[in-house]
Amino acid sequence: MLQTPNKIALGGGCHWCTEAVFQSLVGVSKVEQGFVASTGDHSSFSEAVIVHFNAEDISLKTLIEIHLYTHKSTSNHSMRTKYRSAVYTFSDEQKQKAEQVLERFQNQFEHKLITKVLPFQSFKGSRKQIQNYYFNNPEKPFCETFINPKLKILLSQFSNYANQNKLKHLKNEQYQTEYSE
Repeated sequence: MLQTPNKIALGGGCHWCTEAVFQSLVGVSKVEQGFVASTGDHSSFSEAVIVHFNAEDISLKTLIEIHLYTHKSTSNHSMRTKYRSAVYTFSDEQKQKAEQVLERFQNQFEHKLITKVLPFQSFKGSRKQIQNYYFNNPEKPFCETFINPKLKILLSQFSNYANQNKLKHLKNEQYQTEYSE
């Protein structure tokens, strides 16, 4: 019996970064890059991704934990309208679980988490030319400067969930750096 994939939307930083992080996980079947809007004060579109996942391989709790560690989840900087730190939920049950996860992980951070749990309202996909940005352009300076450090967090803190095959170029790079020092 095939299990229907679950989905959650996540925003926090550049959607190129967020897309690459979640594309690099075991149990994630698809990542849609684009812009998500919620309701009320959060009805403007903000860069985000929709992550489709198999809960038997990776839990919602683990996805949210990875999200918290791979963007500035405690920094209320001036670009938060464009890069809203959020978990967008698709049901009341998912909302409740996400709120519990954020509460549970707060003590692992020195500063208060600013990540909000918001209802998913709508999505606009990015134009095709910039989708799958990292894996189409891993050697670009933006990718090396901003995305690689996030992917290295996956390898060091979440190695059980990291798709080792997709990230082998980083493992080789890390080995070469360590070996040459």
